[in-house]
Amino acid sequence: MSEFSTQTRKSAFYGDSISDRSKINDVNLSKFNDDVERRLFIAIDEDDIADKQVSLPQRIDLACNEARIRENYALCLKYWEDGTDRRELLSLINKQLNRGVLTSDERKAYKYIRSRYKHLRFALMLYTHNHKVPYLFRKTTVILGRFQDALRNNNARLTARYGKLLNVMLSEPAWKMVNYSLRHIRTTSADKFVSYRLAQMRKLQQMISKRQLSGREFHDVRKIISQQVSFYDTLRSINPGNQEAYQVSRFMAAINGMMGDKHDELIADDLAGVKAYSEPAPLDADIRWRLEMLLDRYPAY
Repeated sequence: MSEFSTQTRKSAFYGDSISDRSKINDVNLSKFNDDVERRLFIAIDEDDIADKQVSLPQRIDLACNEARIRENYALCLKYWEDGTDRRELLSLINKQLNRGVLTSDERKAYKYIRSRYKHLRFALMLYTHNHKVPYLFRKTTVILGRFQDALRNNNARLTARYGKLLNVMLSEPAWKMVNYSLRHIRTTSADKFVSYRLAQMRKLQQMISKRQLSGREFHDVRKIISQQVSFYDTLRSINPGNQEAYQVSRFMAAINGMMGDKHDELIADDLAGVKAYSEPAPLDADIRWRLEMLLDRYPAY
C-alpha cells in the first residue's frame, strides 16, 4: 500500500538500530500489579477532564534517573499489552464496516484501546534512545484516531477507508513484528531525557508565540502537552504518594482536556465544510495563559 511505500520493511517494523542487539533492552514487565495499572487507567481517563482548580509547583523538577525511565517504559508497555486484544479490536472495526453501527459500550471499548496506543506512543517518544516511534506502530495509532474521528462525525466514506487500512495494519504478521519491536527497544539516558523535554518546551514556546494557529499547529501544541502529561500520569501511578507528579499531571490534564474539546470542534467543522482545518485562528485565552504558566515553571529551556 502507498502508506508504506516510503519506508523499508525493516525500519517500518523496528525503527533504527534494531540489528544492534547488544544495545537493546528486553524490558521486564512482571513487577507491576493490577493496582498500578488501575491507577494508570484512571489517570489517563482523567486527562480529558479540565479540572480548572489545580495549580503548579513554583518550579518543576525534571530530575529522572535511568532506572525510572526503564520502569516507566515497562509499565506503559504492560498497560498496552494487557488491555489491547488484536481480535477484539478488529471485531469492533469490522462490525462498524459491515453493520454500520457500534453500541455505546463498544465505542467506549474502542476509545479505551486507542488510549492505550496513544499512551505507549508517547512513551516511545519520551523514553527511547532516538525519541522516535516505530513506523507501523505510529501509523496504526494515527489511523485509529482518524477512524474514530470519522465514526464520531458519521463520515461513512472515511470510516470505510480507515477501517480497511486498519485490517492490514492489525494483521497477524504485522502484529507479531510490532510486539517484538516494542519489547526490544533501547532506552535513553537521563541527560538526554531531560534535554529532550526541554527541547519540547522550546518548541512549545515558539509555537504559541504566534498570534494564530492552524488546526495542524494547534494539534502539534496539544501533542506536546499530551506527551508531557503522560510522563506524570505514569510516574504517579507507580508512586501514588508523589504529590508533585499528581499536581503537574492534573494541571496539564486541564490544558489537554480543553484543547481536546477544541480540536474535536476543528475536526467536525472541517468534515462538515464549515471551516477548513488549515485556516488559522487565535488560541483561546484560557488555554494560552495556562501554557504560559507551564513554561514559566519549567527550568531554563
